[in-house]
Amino acid sequence: MSRTGSARKCKTEGRMNEMSRCVILSACPVQPELKRLLRSDDFIIACDAGYRNCERLGCKPDIIVGDFDSAPCPQQNADDIVVLPHVKDDTDTEYAAKLAAQKGFDEVLLLGALGGKRVEHTLANLCTGLGLEQRGVRTTLLDERSRITYVMPGETRRYPKEKYFFFSAFPMEGRAQGVCERGSYYELTDAELTASYPLGVSNEYAAGSDCITISTRSGALVVVETIAD
Repeated sequence: MSRTGSARKCKTEGRMNEMSRCVILSACPVQPELKRLLRSDDFIIACDAGYRNCERLGCKPDIIVGDFDSAPCPQQNADDIVVLPHVKDDTDTEYAAKLAAQKGFDEVLLLGALGGKRVEHTLANLCTGLGLEQRGVRTTLLDERSRITYVMPGETRRYPKEKYFFFSAFPMEGRAQGVCERGSYYELTDAELTASYPLGVSNEYAAGSDCITISTRSGALVVVETIAD
């Protein structure tokens, strides 16, 4: 992609230098209520039909990427559109994630990446999030009911009690060892989580606890926080 407009280029580079967050909008429809999550300095990449989410959220994409198999290519400044081939290894969201990492963002929020009619894309997006974390990019996937984050090997993360009720942790690399969890109803000490047994599902905050702390010695974890019905 070529970005030839000097004014546009200066604006974009300035935002990079400030290390603003990158928001990636995938194709699953998002609710307008999620507009509250956006910041004025977010750099927004829309993936294929994800550009329709910009209208729902009242924002304008900085870049649109995709092979446009799920929506027609929008009429927009050609410098802001990357048309991808239909036959490729990367999903549109994966391409956007790599682009965000290349541009130097250290935080990515993925919206429209969960649910929808294509469950395989939800699973693929979880893999994309892990790939970003492995590149040192703090990543969150979020919809109206759930927030998904990652705990990397050797890391300890704190989850203060907010609106989420259920707290689940799963191994993202087949096996996670030395998992410790404190402040939850079912605490873990030097536990092993495996892909074949969902030990970490549907935990919750212990009585009187205002924070859950979780760590893993080896093997990345994906943490899912969910609002109760």
